[in-house]
Amino acid sequence: MTAQAPVRPVMADTTSKWRDSLIGLRNRVISSPRFQRWAAGSPLTRYIARRRSRALFDLCAGFVYSQVLAAFVQLRFCDHLADGPRSVEALARLTELTPEAASRLLRAAASLGLVRPMPGGRYALDDLGASMIGNPSVAAFIAHHELLYDDLRDPVALLRGQTQTRLSQFWPYAGDRPESPASGHAQPEGYEGYSALMAKSQALVAQDILDAWPMARHRRLLDVGGGEGVFLAEAAIRHPDLELQLFDLPPVAELAREALERRGLGGRIACVGGSFLRDPLPTGADIISLVRIVHDHDDESVLALLRAVHAALPAGGTLLIAEPMAGTPGAEPIGDAYFGFYLLAMGRGRARRPDELKQLLGAVGFTRMRSVPTRRPLFACVIVAEKM
Repeated sequence: MTAQAPVRPVMADTTSKWRDSLIGLRNRVISSPRFQRWAAGSPLTRYIARRRSRALFDLCAGFVYSQVLAAFVQLRFCDHLADGPRSVEALARLTELTPEAASRLLRAAASLGLVRPMPGGRYALDDLGASMIGNPSVAAFIAHHELLYDDLRDPVALLRGQTQTRLSQFWPYAGDRPESPASGHAQPEGYEGYSALMAKSQALVAQDILDAWPMARHRRLLDVGGGEGVFLAEAAIRHPDLELQLFDLPPVAELAREALERRGLGGRIACVGGSFLRDPLPTGADIISLVRIVHDHDDESVLALLRAVHAALPAGGTLLIAEPMAGTPGAEPIGDAYFGFYLLAMGRGRARRPDELKQLLGAVGFTRMRSVPTRRPLFACVIVAEKM
């Protein structure tokens, strides 16, 4: 018998060609100046055209907006306005600006929703500005972004790997890989900067995780890459009977031990030093958490980490991953744009979609993988998996 030629998916090819042709037609129409003038003036399309024009301009002006925010934070306008409205002149004196410069910054901040003008030439905090008072991590990250903006001065060079980035120097573990030799016992001083930054931003994330997943069902929680222990400290407060253990690089574990002692939790939380890329994890926990850890690493390192977690858990044990994830509805730019370039400048890692994480989990033997809703998926989404 003569072998039959494979049947080509004619319908799929035809559909793809039609789709590509329609996209090309759409692009030609939208890019036409004549169409743009018509769309901006027609009652049927005017709102859409103006909204898209604003969105395009915001993309162009985004750096200026971020620098307005940086100046607003550096000059402590939130603190100066926390108790109520102040005049431009009073704010100028407090910030050592001229009234003209203070007015320019305040008007810019008002356009971004940070402050609002009040009668009598005064300004008060608007919703965005007021929300920053209760979230000190925002100011810390805005100040930290000076490094990122410097690394992004030439984004093409960054993409081509031609930039020696400041962020890679800020995060001391950025060059660590499973095949890298052990770095020895570095001093805690080299890790204080990034540990403090992560600690400031961890409290809200910790609360959302604990709201999403009931830890009361577990006996012992091991937090891998736990930093200064903010997540475990929140868990200790909520669950007095839960046994708690932290694992991080030796200098970070020492910083955590000191921070937890200051909070009176030294007796509740055991801190163990080591590298999860080379050292076995402590055993005995029935749940292990990875909070904002996985997206900092490439796939090879993530697989090494997940294998270590799988080996440390008993049968029926649970792994919890919590971090910003790509493709999160309503927060798409955070995963693919912000973290895409932040982690590139840092030197490794990427934000992954839930299905990508589940593939990695399945590759090392985890089962029953599922996403768990959180209050603010913008900051952290949660995936749990079990070892059978």
